[in-house]
Amino acid sequence: MNYNKKTVKDVDVKGKKVLLRCDFNVPQDKVTGEITSDKRIVAALPTIQYLLDNGAAIIACSHLGKPKNGPEAKFSLAPVAKRLGELVGKEVIMAKDVAGEDAKAKAAALKPGEILLLENTRFEKGETKNDPALAKAMADLVGPDGIFVSDAFGSVHRAHASTAGVAAYLPAVSGFLIKKELDFLGGAIGNPKRPLVAILGGAKVSSKIGVINNLLEIADTIIIGGGMSYTFSKALGGTVGTSLLEEDWLDYSKEMVQKAKDKGVKFLLPVDTVVGDKFAADAESKVVKASEIPDGWMGLDIGPETVKLYCDAVADAGTVIWNGPMGVFEFPRFAVGTKAVAEALSKTSAVTVIGGGDSAAAVEQLGYADKMSHISTGGGASLEFLEGKELPGVACLLDA
Repeated sequence: MNYNKKTVKDVDVKGKKVLLRCDFNVPQDKVTGEITSDKRIVAALPTIQYLLDNGAAIIACSHLGKPKNGPEAKFSLAPVAKRLGELVGKEVIMAKDVAGEDAKAKAAALKPGEILLLENTRFEKGETKNDPALAKAMADLVGPDGIFVSDAFGSVHRAHASTAGVAAYLPAVSGFLIKKELDFLGGAIGNPKRPLVAILGGAKVSSKIGVINNLLEIADTIIIGGGMSYTFSKALGGTVGTSLLEEDWLDYSKEMVQKAKDKGVKFLLPVDTVVGDKFAADAESKVVKASEIPDGWMGLDIGPETVKLYCDAVADAGTVIWNGPMGVFEFPRFAVGTKAVAEALSKTSAVTVIGGGDSAAAVEQLGYADKMSHISTGGGASLEFLEGKELPGVACLLDA
C-alpha cells in the first residue's frame, strides 16, 4: 500500500468549502454527558487552524459512540461543537442532521473562516454501509469545487460513507494527524531504522495473528508478552496452570516460532512469570519459571528475568513498535513489566512507535508519553496497519 499521500498543503483551499472528517468520538460522563477527555478534539486543531488560516470554510463531521436506532440525544455532537468552539476561539455552527435540510441550508450559507459541525454521521443508517447516496449527499454540501480532508486515523480501517465513500465525489487529501500516522507507522514498516524490534502483548494470540505473521517478514526481533504468551508457552510443552489459554491456536503458535527460526528473526518469549492465585489486584503472587506455572495459579505479568531480557533487547534498537501490555497493568502489582518496558523505551535513542489502544493508555498513565516518537491515535487502525492490510480510508486519498 502506498503511504505517500497528498495532504492539505498540496491543494489550494482558499475560498473553498472543505468536508473534514475528524475523530470526535470522545469519552463522556454517562450521567451528565460531559466530555471527560478532549484529547481527540485537540488533536484535530492543527488541521482546523491551517484550513481557517488559509481561507477555507470547514464542514466537519464525525461519529460518536454506537447509536443503534438513528438519532439519539445522548449521542449528539452538540457538546463537541461547544468544546471545539472554546478551543478555536470562535462559534462552531451545529447542524441538526448529517446531510438533510438543516445541514444543506447551513452549508450553503457558510463563509470562509467559519466552521459547521454536522450531526453524528452514524445517525444515518447509510454511514456504516458506505451508502453511495449518503456519501454523495455529504460531498454535495461542499459544492463542485469542494475538497475532502480526512483526519480521523481511528476510523480509516472502516469503509464508511464519511471515511471512504465521499472520496468518490471529491478530491481527497489527508490532514496533519493522518500524515503523522502514515509517516511514523509507514516508516516503521516500510523503511525502518534497524534493528527493528516489535513488542507484542495483550490478551490473545488470535487478535495478533496477522500482525505476528506480517512482522516476521520485516522485524529483526519479536518480543511476546501479556496473556498471549501462555498459549506460546503451552505450545512449546510448558504448563500454564489457569493462565489465559487459546487451545485452538497452539499449532499456530508453534508454527510462528518455527517460522521465526527459519527466517533468522529473534523470537523472545518470557523466561519467568509473576503468577497469582486468582485474577485480582490483591492476589497472592510469586515468581516461577515461565514453562512451569503450577496448577491453580495464573500468569499475570512477566517476571524480573524477562524484564531484563526485554529491556536489553530494546536498548540498541533502531526502531521499536509496541502494541499491547506485558501483564494485567490495571492492577498496580502486575504492571511492573509494562512499566519497565515503557521506561526502557523512554531511554532508548530508537524511533519508538506505540500502536494505540492499551499500550498507548499505559504509556500515558505512566507518564512516558512525551518520551515516545509517536503514539498512534487509532488502536484498530494501527493493528490493521501492522498486519499490512489496506486501510480503505487511506487508500481513497490522492497519491502524492
